[in-house]
Amino acid sequence: MADTCGQVILGSGLTVLSHPLMYIKVLVQVGHEPLPPSLGQNIFGRQVYQLPGLFAYAKHIIKIDGKAGLFKGLVPRLCAGTIGTVVHSKIVQVLGGQKKDVDGALQHVVNETNKEMIARSFATIVTHPFHVVTLRCMVQFIGRETKYSGVFDSIITIYREEGMLGFFAGLIPRLLGDIFALWICNLLAHFINTYAIDDTMSHTGEIKNCSQAVTGFFASMLTYPFVLVSNIMAVNNCGLTGGLPPYASIYPTWMHCWKHLSREGNMSRGNSLFFRQLPAGKTYTIDQKRFY
Repeated sequence: MADTCGQVILGSGLTVLSHPLMYIKVLVQVGHEPLPPSLGQNIFGRQVYQLPGLFAYAKHIIKIDGKAGLFKGLVPRLCAGTIGTVVHSKIVQVLGGQKKDVDGALQHVVNETNKEMIARSFATIVTHPFHVVTLRCMVQFIGRETKYSGVFDSIITIYREEGMLGFFAGLIPRLLGDIFALWICNLLAHFINTYAIDDTMSHTGEIKNCSQAVTGFFASMLTYPFVLVSNIMAVNNCGLTGGLPPYASIYPTWMHCWKHLSREGNMSRGNSLFFRQLPAGKTYTIDQKRFY
């Protein structure tokens, strides 16, 4: 119990610190570009048009809503994090003693990954309604709406307008992304630690921890399109400006969203908030106007 409480406190602190970054990332993911591109230089010194980065975007939000505006959607996100940590911890405890594994063996990695996958999936499903509320509170910035003003009021609004399915908008691509990222990370780390790192080397433990971090970053890059599609579907056609035409297309399913973004070449939109080059031939919504 003490460990779980510690995880909740630590997780809540990190959530508060990282929230402005997530807020800006979500707005970029749904295609909101309130500032015009500027002429800059890429890493090769060539002049290119670039979309505003993290700090310029943050200044724009602060100018409109003040510093507190960077923390829209924080309360439901904290609820999701707290509940998710507790659920994950309980599932791990239940599954912990069911199988005996051989440490270091591939079968051990597979079994441990299966347990972690089940725990994460349960936590994601239970907390997804709060995730949906968080995203919609953020996207309200685009149309200056106040439709989702509180956790309980937002839950009532979603249930009244969309029923139970509304709470799980974008769940499938989110689950798939989490599962693929987990397996890619753990299996790659296992093979690197087993075949590329010699146990006789000094600082072996630190090197293995580093490899786990690197494979985790690589896995998150590979599965980013699932995160993008999930977030877009969570706000799509929900009554907010950011999820309705002419600002955004309406997608019947997440697969339609995936195909549309892939066709446009926007599968990495929002993945980086620095040096965001304007792709040739692409259209961005800027204060209800179009920039080509």
